Formats: sequence, structure tokens, C-alpha cells
Amino acid sequence: MNATTPILQVRNLSTCFRTDRGVVTAVDDVSFDVFPGETLGIVGESGCGKTVTSKSIMRLLPERTSFIKTQSRVLFDGLNLAHAPEPELRKIRGKRIAMIFQEPMTSLNPVFTVGWQIEEALKYHTTLDSSARRKRVVEMLKLVEIPNPDQRAGEYPHQLSGGMRQRVMIAIALCCEPAILIADEPTTALDVTIQAQILQLMDGLKRRLGTATILITHNLGVVAQICDRVLVMYAGRVAEQGSVRQIFHEPQHPYTAALLRSIPKAGRKVPGQRLSVIEGIVPSLFDLPAGCRFQGRCAFKQPRCVEQEPTLLPVGAAGGHDASPSGLATGRAVRCHFPITSAPTRPSAHA
Repeated sequence: MNATTPILQVRNLSTCFRTDRGVVTAVDDVSFDVFPGETLGIVGESGCGKTVTSKSIMRLLPERTSFIKTQSRVLFDGLNLAHAPEPELRKIRGKRIAMIFQEPMTSLNPVFTVGWQIEEALKYHTTLDSSARRKRVVEMLKLVEIPNPDQRAGEYPHQLSGGMRQRVMIAIALCCEPAILIADEPTTALDVTIQAQILQLMDGLKRRLGTATILITHNLGVVAQICDRVLVMYAGRVAEQGSVRQIFHEPQHPYTAALLRSIPKAGRKVPGQRLSVIEGIVPSLFDLPAGCRFQGRCAFKQPRCVEQEPTLLPVGAAGGHDASPSGLATGRAVRCHFPITSAPTRPSAHA
């Protein structure tokens, strides 16, 4: 497989939950591609569907309370993961596609050593004998730059710092050298120094192993630092997508521009000036507004925004819509009736 061929193709992914109030769609018709060796960032506020999207790819949501709609496709190695039999998924999870979960303290088992937990993945997915597995455990701990790896392998999660626990999670995810790594808020509970070390480590491992990465985060600074392309989600749908440069320098959706304006900028704060915020909250999935899902928080809404729901369409070179449906999973696209470049009176993302 070459770099121009997607290693993962997500098409029309829709994930629903059964609740006491009825069925609710948490991820609605999401499509994107992931290419070998690239990092795709998925951003948006809490409740926008980022984590549900990642767990839908891995089929880690409880089947009793959730389901993926029949038209959904998650194509990997000729298999549709969205509806594949569980035995087939077990061969892929942890070996070909691995995931770093959001909170390492609750993701690691407190009653087993970290070495045992790394070795468990090797025992299930490889033919290595016990001696070779133990050697591989130490190699992985060394790879993620944990000091004294022989000693640390015999320690329990509570004996490690938060940064070390996150490194152990990365070691577990990478021990079988997966083709795709999904990282769900991998630096949330870490201080900025450890966060920088973890991000540098992940980027270095990606370059060394050629692993494609899906990074889920609230931190747009992290996205600017290590991602190649960005998917902006809002209320379960893709609001905008494009390269990092396009998203940060030429945002087309008012929501994307508002997110960028809300980033504190060192040295540019005027004394007494309030930080920019996005008024309101993400709408409840049980009570979505008519028309555009962002219209209740958008300062530039027009009557059409309330009456008609926009579709995700490609963006032309001049900012207009391209009539061709191709490229929606990879190229520049926006879900807005009036993209920013077609409305010159709107402020820029960095205004």
C-alpha cells in the first residue's frame, strides 16, 4: 500500500444509542480517509462525537445500548469493520489498529504489573515465547523512554507518574506495530512539560514505524504542532475539514473560526480585555435545532440557516462550492450555506 492509497476509509458512519428517551444519533453520516504515515486530527467541543467516532471504528461501544447503522462502512484491509464478525475484529484490535485511551490510570489494570499488561497483547497477537515476550516488553518500555525499563516492567500502575502511565499505554498500543494508532486525548491529564514530551514521542514513533495516527483532542495547539489534516466536528457531524494550514489560516465555517479565536495568544492580550468565547453550548442531540446545527450560536446566521440544513460540500480554490462530490472524505470541505470567504464582512479567525 502506498501513501496515496488510504489505509482506512470511513464512509457514512452513523452511530446510535438506545436511551430511555428513545434512539439518539451521536455520530451522523461521518466520512473521512486516513493515509499511511499521516496524523489526522479530530477536534471539537465535548459532546461533538469525537470519542464515539473512534470507538465506533474499533467497535468498542456496548452492543446492548448502541448500534451502527447498516449503511456505515469502515473499510480496512478489505473488511468492513462496522459490521464484521467479532472474531475478525479481535484479530485486528490491538494488532493492526490500536488505541490509546483518554485516562491511563483507569485504562490500566491496577492489580497487574505494567509489564504483564504489555505482554498480554504480545501473547494474544504474536507467536513469541515467554522469554522473547519479556524481552520485547523491556524494549517497548525503552522505546517510549521510560528509565530503568527492567525495573519498571515489574511495577504496578500506581507506582508510576501520570506521564509514565501514559507512556505505558503507548507501549501497549505500539508493541504489535499497528498500522493505525487512535489516540483519544493522550495528554489531557498531563502538565505542559510532560505533554510536550509525549507529543514528541508519538511524532517520533510515527516517523520511525510509519504508523498512521488519528488524534482526538480539544487542544488546537497540539493539532497545529503534529497533525497533517484536521476534521472539525460539531453536534455529531463534520463541520469542516482540510489541511492544518487551510484550517488555521483559511477557516471556512464560523464554528472553526470561533474555535481559533478562542485560543489564548501569548503577548497579544490587552489588559482588561476578555478572552474570546463561543456563546451558548453544543445543542442536545435529543433537541437539535432546525436547519444548521450551529445556527443558535452563530452571529452570522441568515434565514436560510434556520430553514435548511447545509450539506458538506467541497470548497473551490476561490472559496466557493465545487459541484463535484469527489474528495469529500479527503479534500477541503465545509458544511455551511455561507462560507467565510463568500462573506467578506465576517471577521477572520485571527481578528
